[in-house]
Amino acid sequence: MTKTVSFSKMEDGTREDWDFLVEHEVDHARHTADRLLKAVVELDSSLSGLKITRLEHCLQSATRAWQDGADIDWVVGALLHDIGDIYAPHNHDEYAATIIRPFVREQVAWCVQTHGDFQMIYYGHLLEGGNQNKREKHRKSPYFQDCVDFCANWDQVSFDPGYQHLPLDFFAPMVREVFDRNPHDPKVVQQGVRVALRDSAQAATR
Repeated sequence: MTKTVSFSKMEDGTREDWDFLVEHEVDHARHTADRLLKAVVELDSSLSGLKITRLEHCLQSATRAWQDGADIDWVVGALLHDIGDIYAPHNHDEYAATIIRPFVREQVAWCVQTHGDFQMIYYGHLLEGGNQNKREKHRKSPYFQDCVDFCANWDQVSFDPGYQHLPLDFFAPMVREVFDRNPHDPKVVQQGVRVALRDSAQAATR
């Protein structure tokens, strides 16, 4: 018989109960990357009407980041930036950022969280009631230009059925490496640190 906790209300839990749960939660967390990779595949059945699927869009975005010499945080951020499309279509950017925030640089999480506002520059004026300049409310952020570049170079251009992207298996080890990090580690989050999206020297080796 599978062991369970003794309580029905949290307030009745014992030290043994909570030690037991922590052990299970630690093991569960170890498989986060695998669950995310499965969720990325499910983007293949997300929003229709585009020339490519959302999965292909994310793979194109990540491939462009990789080919630009971006570091692993940027590449994984580009891969997962639209992972909320299925379950949080009205705030998919915030959903994705919440998932990656404990494991990547603050800069990357911020750009993923706000990219929905920044991409409005391309089509906001074509929507009834749309705000093309929605990104302006973020103007004072130190990461403003980073998100401008994220959207311009990797996101908005990645709906091209003729673009040859790398496969998900190529990026899977990077996702696992990122989610194997200690969550909320200050050495990972690097609050206030900016790393360029493009590294020409690194790009030349890829």
